Amino acid sequence: MNDLLNAAFTPIRLEVINDSAKHHGHAGDDGSGESHFTVVIESESFVGKSRLERQRMVNAALGDIPGQRVHALAIRAVAPGEAW
Repeated sequence: MNDLLNAAFTPIRLEVINDSAKHHGHAGDDGSGESHFTVVIESESFVGKSRLERQRMVNAALGDIPGQRVHALAIRAVAPGEAW
């Protein structure tokens, strides 16, 4: 995910956090330890875009990862200068 997001957005800040351990035994936990993630990304690419547009951009950059290989993906995408 890091490589795909870096290539698509040249982010100022990027964190891909594996939350899978918090969801062990819950729906979508396939036992791989890579089922639930949070993405925190700050990029100029998000200037003037709505929250929904930003989420769609991140999902598009990740291709088949969300929904196929990853059960849940939380996205926090901001433009430079916006509050986290």
